[in-house]
Amino acid sequence: MTAIAADADFAAWMSSVQARVEATLERSLPGARQAPARLHAAMRYATLGGGKRVRPLLAFAAGELAGADSSRVEVVACAVEMIHAYSLVHDDMPCMDNDVLRRGKPTLHVEYDEATALLVGDALQTLAFQLIAERRLSDDPAAHMEMVRLLAVACGSRGMAGGQAIDLEATGKALSQAELEHMHVRKTGALISAAVKLGAMCGGPCPPALEQYAHRIGLAFQVVDDVLDAEASTATLGKTAGKDSRQGKPTYVSALGGARARAYAEELRRDAHQALAQFGADALRLRQLADFIVLRKF
Repeated sequence: MTAIAADADFAAWMSSVQARVEATLERSLPGARQAPARLHAAMRYATLGGGKRVRPLLAFAAGELAGADSSRVEVVACAVEMIHAYSLVHDDMPCMDNDVLRRGKPTLHVEYDEATALLVGDALQTLAFQLIAERRLSDDPAAHMEMVRLLAVACGSRGMAGGQAIDLEATGKALSQAELEHMHVRKTGALISAAVKLGAMCGGPCPPALEQYAHRIGLAFQVVDDVLDAEASTATLGKTAGKDSRQGKPTYVSALGGARARAYAEELRRDAHQALAQFGADALRLRQLADFIVLRKF
């Protein structure tokens, strides 16, 4: 397969997964007219019609590697995406980053109000756990419970919420690369890793090499995010560019400089590819996603 054909094949696969995830989210979210209508409409505003769906893509790619039933993978993919959407809603609120633009449209607290934004985050998080509790994701009940536990840890004080707390405490401070990784392996990496692991666990135990891949690509995502925040435009990103610097947030760019941060992202990409070496052609989608995450422009 030529490089052009491979790129076209990957783009078609991405579009297919993104469309499937959008349709599943559409069905899984309460209807906009279902009471309480304002809350349900806001949940849909926060979740539908935007974003790259990186985490669901990773879940599907890992599920394909593990030979998982795609109807199971779509459940964990949507649950993780609901958690991600809730985190963005809360992250944008005035008590956090106080941002006004997300995915090219007003942030939820701007479009609705702060109280609704708070409730949307709460409701999306609980709906995510309802989804994975209601559907059979493994033939082994103990494995299913482990999947619930894994997602809970990724969301909580040892994962995403804890990383956000460290981020808030670090505002105005200079952090070392090691300190940044301690923060971002939780704030960003935990949910990305969970997406990979949960997708694989829909087919069986997650191989250690796949966990290594998930760890490296979770870090790489944040490194690239920091570079793009410093170098890309608001129109390109669909969110306010340069806000990290203005708010005094420690980033890989502030710690390493733009060139070294990009070099580090490339190193993480190579490490991710190396972790997949034992899987051969079966890991094609995961390798392509590593490239997409590190080489993306938005």
